[in-house]
Amino acid sequence: MILPATRGCAPSSRMPAGSLLTLLDDIASVLDDVAVLTKKATAKTAGVLGDDLALNAQQVSGVVSKRELPVVWSVAKGSFVNKLILVPLALLISRFASWAISPLLMIGGLYLCFEGCEKILHHFLHRQPKSPEAAADELAKLATSDTQSESDKIKGAIRTDFVLSAEIIAITLGTVAGQDFTRQLLVLSSIAIIMTVGVYGLVAGIVKLDDAGLHLSKSPRTATRALGAGILRTAPYLMKSLSFLGTAAMFLVGGGIVTHGIPWLHHAIEHAAEVVKKSAGTIPAALTPSLLNGLCGLIAGALVVLLVTGIRKLRGTPQH
Repeated sequence: MILPATRGCAPSSRMPAGSLLTLLDDIASVLDDVAVLTKKATAKTAGVLGDDLALNAQQVSGVVSKRELPVVWSVAKGSFVNKLILVPLALLISRFASWAISPLLMIGGLYLCFEGCEKILHHFLHRQPKSPEAAADELAKLATSDTQSESDKIKGAIRTDFVLSAEIIAITLGTVAGQDFTRQLLVLSSIAIIMTVGVYGLVAGIVKLDDAGLHLSKSPRTATRALGAGILRTAPYLMKSLSFLGTAAMFLVGGGIVTHGIPWLHHAIEHAAEVVKKSAGTIPAALTPSLLNGLCGLIAGALVVLLVTGIRKLRGTPQH
């Protein structure tokens, strides 16, 4: 009587093991798909990630040296919050209102173009020479408003990050559009984490280049001192370049979003690139879409600035 009972229990004792193996196989299959899809999404969003890096490095430049890393950390935390909003929102929009993705991206693109135009206007409108008294007053005001200035930089960087993150999430969503919810969630989450850690890790390294150069320049080794001196000489030019590239990226990314949202304009740019390729070669053809997107972004930003300026005048809002 005991032996039959024991034999009867053997098949049921093997069932959990089989189910576990099946579950592990399913998990491995999902993770493999997620890895492949994440790699594809990363390749497609690489250009935007480069613009994101340039923009954020430019946004946090000009902060007092000892406050650079805290500012980068504050922006990174804000960026994580942006992703916590954008990833669920993207999944909901994809499920229930996929038609809204393009208009929302268009609004974000126009905002980037607007910010780029405002930066250019601010540069040209505030470059006139100041009297010693006016310069002293301005320095005094800056000395008493460092916290407010830092807070404004953080808020501005987080707003810009939100727009660029939205575009990256939208591109990623397009990559996983045909997948099930689990794969979409895992790929979007992976891209969000990789993007935030990668971008702000590099931004932190860039803004502390001068400190690294200063440290190396005090080394007893001649080669190390020379390297440190080279970094110190190069760092200011790098920051100026990033500032320029960050502003240009606003027009390139924003203009690209706007032109993609207007089919006839997007096709016209593609046709122009084909014409340039036939007449001038591959390299000019590859640059043509970016240049035309940037030009469209500049025009769109100027129109938005005019509109916003008119609204501010009508409402009596002070101009910045």
